[in-house]
Amino acid sequence: MNAPSEHSLVGHIDGPTRRRAGVYARAIRRETSRLREPRRLLALVLLGLTGGLMIAFLVARGEAAGADARAYWAGVRVWLGGGDPFNPGGVFLPYVYAPWLLPLFLPWAILPWSVAWVVWRGANVLLFLWSAEWAYRRHPLATAAAIVLLSPGLITTFDTGNVTLLLTLAVWLAQFSGPRLGGALWALAASMKWFPAVLFVFLPPRARAWGLVVGALAVLLALATWPDTLVQIDTALNFPRPLRVDYLLIAWAAVPWLWRHAHPLWWANRREFPRAAHLARRRVAETWARVRRDPEGARLRARRGIRMRVRSFFGLA
Repeated sequence: MNAPSEHSLVGHIDGPTRRRAGVYARAIRRETSRLREPRRLLALVLLGLTGGLMIAFLVARGEAAGADARAYWAGVRVWLGGGDPFNPGGVFLPYVYAPWLLPLFLPWAILPWSVAWVVWRGANVLLFLWSAEWAYRRHPLATAAAIVLLSPGLITTFDTGNVTLLLTLAVWLAQFSGPRLGGALWALAASMKWFPAVLFVFLPPRARAWGLVVGALAVLLALATWPDTLVQIDTALNFPRPLRVDYLLIAWAAVPWLWRHAHPLWWANRREFPRAAHLARRRVAETWARVRRDPEGARLRARRGIRMRVRSFFGLA
């Protein structure tokens, strides 16, 4: 066998490049070996089938898609023209969110509709894929099952362009952000729709406190635009809407918290439930005994305990 030529490809590759290639090769081999795991294979099959069905539906919808996103786009343009975004007329649906939130859509709404719709749908898809990739790396099969269950809401949101998914992902991002940004994201989402309010418990403790602060500012803005706010509330309550399948996506905002806790519902386990029930009964019995023995002291301890729990809940302890 002839010796390698001085002009061979290997001779032109420097050491750092060869080391990086080795790292990539090992990573590819590791990921390939994971594909042999039955649970990961099942997860990929579920994701492939669900993704294929979603793409087929969205392609079939074609230009009929985007009704809700078009309402936001048209609402801003009608508002800029001095009209009523809550009653735009024509083929557009009314804008049904807080009037002081209209300027948030402005940078996007100045784009032509054909461009704005691509940007809006693309942002929804890319941000959801980012969240799904984070979840899949930690629990592949559970993530695939969650996406299958939530697929009706995803299809509806990708089709209509409703803001539901973006608000869900805002609460998702709030769980990884600093307390000020996290609280602001939650308050902004809750100002636009009611459902992010129920996700308050999934925020980090300090973000909960900042969420209340920014939420109070949102209330002041609503009061400052009170005549338009009354029109918005009336429009939102009385405008006929189909079954809100997109609200299934509320559950997706809980994924970061659930995935980062190894056994968040340990007490519901068949083996652990009797022990959890026994501990609960014992604590109730001990508390009742202290109350009977020293009522005043029990009240003081209860108040102190409640204060400590409240402060801990908001990260103030």
